[in-house]
Amino acid sequence: MRVQQPRNPRTGVGKRLPGYMARKNFDLIVFDWDGTLMDSTAIIVKCIQAAAKDLGLPIPDNKAAAHVIGLGLGEALQMAMPGLEASQYPRVVERYRYHYLAQDQDLTLFDGVREMLADLSQQGYFLAIATGKSRVGLNRALHETKLLSVFDATRCADETFSKPHPAMLQELTRELGQDLKRTVMIGDTTHDLQMAINAGAAGIAVQYGAHPAHELNALKPLFSATSTPQLHDWLINNA
Repeated sequence: MRVQQPRNPRTGVGKRLPGYMARKNFDLIVFDWDGTLMDSTAIIVKCIQAAAKDLGLPIPDNKAAAHVIGLGLGEALQMAMPGLEASQYPRVVERYRYHYLAQDQDLTLFDGVREMLADLSQQGYFLAIATGKSRVGLNRALHETKLLSVFDATRCADETFSKPHPAMLQELTRELGQDLKRTVMIGDTTHDLQMAINAGAAGIAVQYGAHPAHELNALKPLFSATSTPQLHDWLINNA
């Protein structure tokens, strides 16, 4: 029987109690947000394309727009629309945010996400987020989904290096006093999996987000899930 680690109300860091049993492989589970927990890939692609259209710029196709999801917004738009003058990107960012904010309240979690997070939290795992979203954007999403209290720590692209740099995972493990070798990163993009490799952590892919399965599987994740319930089941039995 696993005993849940009580969390310090100020820091959120848990302590192991007598009777606590070590988990099989991981103590810290880190999730990407967009395309992994939140069903937002299609909306992000449309908003990138709408921003380009507003400014009369070449419109990236669906594949190009989806490929940059998970990166910091500025970097993502530069990759999706390469070759623009540096002075043009702030306008692209502004138009993207305009379109995204007009509909982000309509975004929903993937089916089974809320139940999975509640179960993992009850089992005593440390839970964290590493995302390409801004701090303002993530806080708004966590507030709207009522998930703020579920996570022990979070990192956003405007606070540190963007994926696939390992900084997010390095900082999360330091904050929570955890070991990268007992940390797993779960995401829907190659940026997530490459970040895990760069940090020396394990990686798990989800195939229902931005990047195709063959690109994810080329990075040899521990597991590649086709749905949230399948991911949940794997974590309970193997994490």
